[in-house]
Amino acid sequence: MKRIAWLLAALLAYVGLAFGAVNINSATQEQLESLNGIGPVKAKAIIEYRQKNGRFKTLEEIKNVSGVGDATYDKIKGDIALTGATVVPKAADKSEAVKEKAVAKKDEVKEKATATKASVQESTTDKKEKVKEKVADTKEKVKEKTADTKAAVKEKAADAKAAVKEKTADTPQEKADAKAQAAKTKADAKKQAEKEKADAKKTADKEKADAKKAAAKEKADAQKEAAAKKKKEDEEKAAEKKK
Repeated sequence: MKRIAWLLAALLAYVGLAFGAVNINSATQEQLESLNGIGPVKAKAIIEYRQKNGRFKTLEEIKNVSGVGDATYDKIKGDIALTGATVVPKAADKSEAVKEKAVAKKDEVKEKATATKASVQESTTDKKEKVKEKVADTKEKVKEKTADTKAAVKEKAADAKAAVKEKTADTPQEKADAKAQAAKTKADAKKQAEKEKADAKKTADKEKADAKKAAAKEKADAQKEAAAKKKKEDEEKAAEKKK
């Protein structure tokens, strides 16, 4: 009978070594931290609870420890024991889980950064299109105004020529005055046309510069927001590692 009991105990010990278990009644803080979901704070709390209340009578009693709830218990219940030597086979698994979580976070950050970049590009494209449309409208207005001014110049020149013809029968002085008046009218009209064209171009350039500045600001704001989100996620990731 004793031999059977010894064999059974040896078998249980072998199974424990094969699958690994952390003896919550004797494990060190470092060994407790090898459990999935148990960080330095929770490991310390388990040891303090053990020192204050004595050995754990059941595995579920660990849920009485501050910070160890149902969720944490579900993660560790297959890796803890009340007796036997502590074996830590899950350290690699825990490390792998941390790596997977880090990769997932990194992918999430990349996706968000890509989405933000796409949003910025879309906004910038819309702004550029608006700038192009505005510039095109302004150019069209300049052309129309220039055409109107040219037409007015021609009309005035024609009137001046007609006046010169009418004055043909008059004295040479009157004829010369009429020609001078016609030339002045034409020069004034041309000068006015050039001024209007310059003013229109100046307005177009200002509108283009304002639109470009607004687009650049929106892009900078979007990049700043993306950077703030990434910083927050990195901080959450660092806090998660400490647990």
